[in-house]
Amino acid sequence: MKAHLTELLTQAAKSLGVDSASLSIQLERPKSADHGDFATNLAMMLAKPLRQNPRAIAESLIQALPASEYVAKVEIAGAGFINFFLNGQARHGVIAQIREQGDRFGHNNAGQQRKVQVEFVSANPTGPLHVGHGRGAAVGDCLARLLAANGWDVTREFYYNDAGAQIDNLTKSVHARAQGLTPEHPTFPEEGYRGEYIIDIAKAYLAGETVVADDQQVTASGDVNDLESIRRFAVAYLRHEQDLDLQAFQIKFDVFSLESSLYTEGKVESTVQALINSGHTYEQDDALWLKTTDFGDDKDRVMRKREGGYTYFVPDVAYHVEKWKRGFERVINEQGADHHSTITRVRAGLQALDIGIPQGWPDYVLHQMVTVMRGGEEVKLSKRAGSYVTLRDLIEEVGCDATRYFLAARRADSQLVFDIDLARAQTNDNPVYYIQYAHARICSVLGQWGGDESSLVGADLSRLDAPHEAALLQRLDEFSDVVKNAADELAPHMVANYLKELASDLHSYYNAQQFLVEDSALKLARMALISATRQVLKNGLDLLGVSAPEKM
Repeated sequence: MKAHLTELLTQAAKSLGVDSASLSIQLERPKSADHGDFATNLAMMLAKPLRQNPRAIAESLIQALPASEYVAKVEIAGAGFINFFLNGQARHGVIAQIREQGDRFGHNNAGQQRKVQVEFVSANPTGPLHVGHGRGAAVGDCLARLLAANGWDVTREFYYNDAGAQIDNLTKSVHARAQGLTPEHPTFPEEGYRGEYIIDIAKAYLAGETVVADDQQVTASGDVNDLESIRRFAVAYLRHEQDLDLQAFQIKFDVFSLESSLYTEGKVESTVQALINSGHTYEQDDALWLKTTDFGDDKDRVMRKREGGYTYFVPDVAYHVEKWKRGFERVINEQGADHHSTITRVRAGLQALDIGIPQGWPDYVLHQMVTVMRGGEEVKLSKRAGSYVTLRDLIEEVGCDATRYFLAARRADSQLVFDIDLARAQTNDNPVYYIQYAHARICSVLGQWGGDESSLVGADLSRLDAPHEAALLQRLDEFSDVVKNAADELAPHMVANYLKELASDLHSYYNAQQFLVEDSALKLARMALISATRQVLKNGLDLLGVSAPEKM
């Protein structure tokens, strides 16, 4: 319908002498159905080039609009907005589309099956996943679902930082616990991990247990002095623990990558050599530097430290070279806000290699911290002290559905307060309960009706003329745009917000009208409308990875 109205406005503007090549027509949904189905500010945009009053231009545009079988009337509002009111045929068409497309309603092929990789979670294997990782998991998985719904060929990837100082600290911590040392002991590693899970790893290691993590199986030697064996076992043990966290959160990945493999396979060294060959590096103070200022950074960055070893962004550059070689036209990294400083450095390194990677590649979505509240008080997060709230804790408290919804329902770059009490509440104040209840409520009505839904194909939809029905029809018609915009803006919270509004429309309709009325034609029309609403609620919840229960 947007395309149809855009064409009407283009033809009208041409008749006023406007060059169609310079037109940028915007059509938006008014906040109230009383203001029509679509509105445009085109008259105000043309005021300057045409040197006329916007309302006068609006009047001329309306007079010049070609006839349309879908437009009932057109009105001018405010300073010159043009509001389009669609007729019943246009409004009711969405029900047939939903019925025909079913689970795929709202999907499109904008991505044209181009390859995109979404990397998310990517936690260091040094402990169970915490709530911050959970937010990354929820947002990242929703992004992958949205991109797939928009026709992209999506690969989900988890990158394990299984090399570096934090893994050394993990090894030392398990080693200390295996020796019977507590964090209070003077020789316990100062930067060591103090959580109870370190004791579990040490006990399993000493017992010679075997753990399986994705692509590897590791058996502990039990030798308390074999630090390399402790390191391999501890990393595999925690990778397995994180696998269980992800399973509880219903998150699946297509690929798991290891930072350590970039070193063992020589990819870090070859990337560094390629950067040296590019002429964008120099030696100073016994360190190797990358000229990141050549690519917009505020200062050059050290690649190889004076004491040896590479800084953290160097393997990231090597990793992204591999992503490019794997043929991903687009890469989206969903990470915590503490990764902000790596963006410029990684992109600078990729540009310095001059291998055809476009500027601004890869994309980043950075999420802010999560504050967990219970009983009006903050539940403190402290990974070093071992008292942080794990993702599994949260799932066990409020369930997978509520956890996923709450973690994805706000803009990723905004602070998030996770209220456990609200997430557990079975009231309308709890948004995920409110949305799921709308779905279950429709299932209940359709169950009471007991008819064959295939009979709804011939329903007389012209009977849907009540205000609540018009509002609900308009909301259903918005869904496809919401799905597209949420993918374009990498903003799954837009789907969460839409579902709350759709649920509100449904509950208002339920409270205002009877569905199982004596008038058979009206009853079938209303069954067709709520059946379509049920489908869109299910489709939207699926994009968030949340279930659509039939009973509550």
